[in-house]
Amino acid sequence: MKITLLSTAFPYRGGIAVFTERLARAFQMVKDDVNIFTFSLQYPNFLFPGKSQYSSSERPKDLNISVEVNSINPFNWFRIGLKIKKQQPDILILKYWIPFLAPCLGTIARLVRSNNHTRVIVIIDNLIPHEKRFGDYILNKYFVNSVDAFVAMSRSVYNDLDTFSVRKKILGVHPLYDNFGEAISKSDALVNLSLNDDCKYILFFGIIRRYKGLDILLEAFSDERFRAKKIKLIVAGEFYEDETPYLDLIERYNLSSSVILNTRFIPDNEVVNYFCASDIVVQPYRNATQSGVTQIAYHFDKPMLVTDVGGLKEIVPHNKVGYICQPYANDVANCLVNYFTENKEAQFVKGVQEEKLKYSWGKMIKNIKSLYRDLA
Repeated sequence: MKITLLSTAFPYRGGIAVFTERLARAFQMVKDDVNIFTFSLQYPNFLFPGKSQYSSSERPKDLNISVEVNSINPFNWFRIGLKIKKQQPDILILKYWIPFLAPCLGTIARLVRSNNHTRVIVIIDNLIPHEKRFGDYILNKYFVNSVDAFVAMSRSVYNDLDTFSVRKKILGVHPLYDNFGEAISKSDALVNLSLNDDCKYILFFGIIRRYKGLDILLEAFSDERFRAKKIKLIVAGEFYEDETPYLDLIERYNLSSSVILNTRFIPDNEVVNYFCASDIVVQPYRNATQSGVTQIAYHFDKPMLVTDVGGLKEIVPHNKVGYICQPYANDVANCLVNYFTENKEAQFVKGVQEEKLKYSWGKMIKNIKSLYRDLA
C-alpha cells in the first residue's frame, strides 16, 4: 500500500517522533511504500515549555521525511493538503494529541480526502487534554469531523470519542518502544550512570508536569520506611514547568542524598541506561490516557507502578507486572515498600515478559489496514 504519515518526526525529538518513525519502519517491513510529512514549525517557541524541540541525533537515513508543515500558517495547510491529495496515498495517517493542531491537521485532512481515494485514519493519544483550555471542544469537533476513522490508544480516549458521535473507531494497543536498543546488564547500566551497585533504584522517567505527579512520588519517598533501606529515586526528564516546588519538597523532606536528579531531555541512546539500572518504574500520574513510558518499561522487562487513572491500568495488570494504586502518596509508598520487602522483582519480571507479547507493531499495522478495509 501507499502510506503517508503526517506527524512529529525528525528533526523533532520526543515520544511522538519516536512512535512515528517506528511506525513507518513497521510499514516498510511489510513492503508498503511509506513517506512522512513532519513540521517545519510544530509549536511557536513561546508555546513550547521545554528547552528545545529538536533532536541532537542524526537524520534517519532509512526514512523519507519531508519537513514542510507549518502548524500556524493556513496558506501552508492548503499547500500541503493539495500536495498530498495529488500524491494519492491509500491511507493518510495522522497522530493527534492536542487541540492546538486541530486547525492545521483538520484542514489538511479535508483537502486530502477530496481526492475520493485517500482514507484518513487518526492514531489518537489524547482528545481531552491533560491541561484543559477554552475552545478545546470546538477545535476537537472541527478535527474529528475532518477524518474517516480513529485508532484510540486507550479505552478512555475511545470513550471520549463518543462525545463527537464517532462511528468508525477501534481500540488499539500501544506497541513496544523497541527502538532504544537491547537491554544491558544492571551493573553496566549503573557504571554508565556512575551509580553505586549496593542500592536499589526507583525510576521516574519523562517530562515533568503537574499531571505526572512527581510531587506525589516525592511525598511517598519521604516515608520513614525507605530510610532504613538502601533505595534511591532517579528522576530522569526535563521540567516543563517551574522546578521550584519539587526542589522545595526534596529540601523539606531531606531527600537530597537519596534523590538523583537528571532533569534534562534524555537522548535515545541513553534511555537504556536509566531503565536497566532501575528496579521498578513509577508513573504516579494524576490523570492520563496512556503513556509511552509503560511501553519502554515493557521492552526492558521492568516492573511498574502506575496509578488508577485513564488507560494506565489497562496495560499494567495488578500484581502481575506491578501495581495499580491510587494517586496518593501513602498508597504509592505502601506498594513500593511491599515490592522491596517482599522481593517481588522476579515474579513481576516474569509477568512483564508474558504480558508484553500483546504489544507488537505487526498488530498495529493489522489494525490500521483492517480499519481501512472497513472504510472502502
